[in-house]
Amino acid sequence: MPRRPTIALAYDFDGTLSPGSMQEHSFIPEIGEDKETFWQRSNEEAARLGADRTLIYMHHMVRAAENADKPFTRADIRRHGESVSFFPGVEDWFGRIRAYGDERGLEVTHFIISSGLREMILGTAIGDKVTDVFACDFKYDANQVPVWPALAVNYTTKTQFLFRINKWALDLSDDRAVNAYTPEDERPVPFRNMIFLGDGETDVPCMRTVKASGGVSIAVYAPGDEKGERTAQGLIAQNRVHAARIADYTEGSALDGYVKAAIDRMAAVEKLKALEG
Repeated sequence: MPRRPTIALAYDFDGTLSPGSMQEHSFIPEIGEDKETFWQRSNEEAARLGADRTLIYMHHMVRAAENADKPFTRADIRRHGESVSFFPGVEDWFGRIRAYGDERGLEVTHFIISSGLREMILGTAIGDKVTDVFACDFKYDANQVPVWPALAVNYTTKTQFLFRINKWALDLSDDRAVNAYTPEDERPVPFRNMIFLGDGETDVPCMRTVKASGGVSIAVYAPGDEKGERTAQGLIAQNRVHAARIADYTEGSALDGYVKAAIDRMAAVEKLKALEG
């Protein structure tokens, strides 16, 4: 449990921290397919069955690896994560922002909330730099081979993890803690101390939840991505986010400056509240 005033930065993964989908960096090339074919087949089956697209893509990964005679264990999923690349500055971002908050008397925590695979994210260069990762996961057999979905995270279920962070109920098997009533000011991470970063429409529920609850929501887009920029600007016009910035996490970038300004505001509010006590 955090002991100082705590803020939480929560991030989508694909398109927010990393270009494209995480499966496209290593897994899809290894099974010998192109990304368009893989995603078209998966999405068409989901539409035909009226099924959750997240569950179907997880199933397709297992079957595609089998059909290509490629290993697909927990260790292999992490191995694929090693090939995932990031937007500029991401790998240094978490420690640097944590230090920035520390200088202002805050404990900065970082969370990833993604419809991608948890094990793959943990295998990336930033897997050990965040506080926790909430993402899709498999149930594994004794040989660490996936046998069933253990957790599927889609665009609406992402919001539950914001409330888990809010109440510091990070044990996903504990439903009682996240549903128990706690006054907002007594929660370990009040929503006013949350910053959410996402890249598109699948992040809208999280963006709206954080913004409406007093936190800060930011839409990001890849450098040079005109379509992504239009989407981000549209989210501002729809009152779903506070700002849109290029996904450049380097020190001195526009995104860096905006996040630091938000942290400064949160630090000031916490200082005022301490003086009121």
